[in-house]
Amino acid sequence: MKKPTISTLKELKKSGYKTESIKDELKRNLTQVLKDGKKTFEKIHGYENSVIPQLERAILAGHNINFLGLRGQAKTRLARQMVNLLDEWIPVIKGSEINDDPISPISSKGKEIIKNLGDKTEIDWIHRNERFYEKLATPDVSVADLIGDLDPIKAASLKLSYSDERVIHFGMIPRANRCIFVVNELPDLQARIQVSLFSILEEKEIQIRGFKLRIPLDIQFVFTANPEDYTNRGSIVTPLKDRIGSQILTHYPLSINIAKKITKQESNISPDDKKNILIPEVAKDLVEQINFIARSSEYVDAKSGISTRMSITAYENLVSTAKRRMLVNGETSTIIRLTDFTGIIPSINGKVELVYEGEQEGADQVSYSLIEEAIKSVFNLFFPTIKSLEKPNEKTPYDNVIEWFTKKGKDVFIGDDFTDREYRNELDQVDGLSTIISKYCKNIKEEEVYFYKEILIWGLSCFKKLTKTRSLEGIEFKDSIGSYLNNLNSYINKYHLFFLSH
Repeated sequence: MKKPTISTLKELKKSGYKTESIKDELKRNLTQVLKDGKKTFEKIHGYENSVIPQLERAILAGHNINFLGLRGQAKTRLARQMVNLLDEWIPVIKGSEINDDPISPISSKGKEIIKNLGDKTEIDWIHRNERFYEKLATPDVSVADLIGDLDPIKAASLKLSYSDERVIHFGMIPRANRCIFVVNELPDLQARIQVSLFSILEEKEIQIRGFKLRIPLDIQFVFTANPEDYTNRGSIVTPLKDRIGSQILTHYPLSINIAKKITKQESNISPDDKKNILIPEVAKDLVEQINFIARSSEYVDAKSGISTRMSITAYENLVSTAKRRMLVNGETSTIIRLTDFTGIIPSINGKVELVYEGEQEGADQVSYSLIEEAIKSVFNLFFPTIKSLEKPNEKTPYDNVIEWFTKKGKDVFIGDDFTDREYRNELDQVDGLSTIISKYCKNIKEEEVYFYKEILIWGLSCFKKLTKTRSLEGIEFKDSIGSYLNNLNSYINKYHLFFLSH
């Protein structure tokens, strides 16, 4: 719909326009959307039966809303999409600082314009995209920033008292009249600043430096907060919570499939990379599994939350790791390898907060352990469980593979920059790998076989059947007992020579 051509108050009255509050406007448009059977909030997955119905009820009830949840739970995105429930265009008095409704102005300036010009008052139109205001709450936010302040120069030049509305320099909230106003991280606002919102929410009054002004602002407030903020950095003062109509709890994706939908939607992967880099479905599962494991890890501070952004950036880093390898080797296409997952560690480090900052394991080691735990969980989905305690001489499906390492004294080294041929040749030499894959991994694509071979070897190392060593060039898999004995012999020889020399 194009911008309306109505330009005067007289024309607006003739059109049949009626004044409507923003909450009624949202309610009316949401009602129509629901009647038509359309989706109210697009591209938000996992909230269809939880958060979104609650939000719809809050809008229909005409409530101000508080989204309570950890980081990366689409709280701000939900608030931004509420804009789509507004009318496309609304009329305002031209020159009004606070988007005065031409039929029912609330500012002294707007009333004065109508009084002087009457039906000749000029009308302007604002699009719904301009009716969204957002403020990140920080401890340094002042009343002047949000509500406004008295302008002594105005008062002196116009010879007005400080109680007169005309001497106010309006802040963000009055300028957001007839708009959606979002305050992110509400508990970070100082208590005295939160108190200044009381009268706006309930009594429709502005209070600046002890002066009260009756200006019935028409605003849809949306707040966001982290549950842990109540104890960590600050809290929402009780009278303010009482004035917020609905508090809606958000949550992380409840399943791997939902998490994969979000990652696919939000990740920035070029069409060329999608075409040239094959990503097995199990690799996508692995990326999401890391997130799920991190949320319950003893090393990770669960209170801070594990954002869905972690899996998005990890997925992007995974693809870029394979792309770099492809470019270095002069290849035109490749497939994701399990060794490429070491390339996502920087993405995990930036999104995970450790329980203890000076933790002995360090951020890199914690990230590495999360990847290993994810591999173990995926391993158990495809292959027989490896028992922690086994009977002597008990046969397992992995005996041939393990014996290749132990009895033959062989090892496998997968370099970070191996060509596809070098990579395949290294895995093909291991006895028994192909047999296990063909037996337990049914209906997998031929080109994904080597990824499953890697899962098998990595899984054996994660369950302590093999030893895995990370170097600057790549990863080496060896016999665990043999490696232990070699290290022990090296240790004995070292001290034997020491004692001989002394």
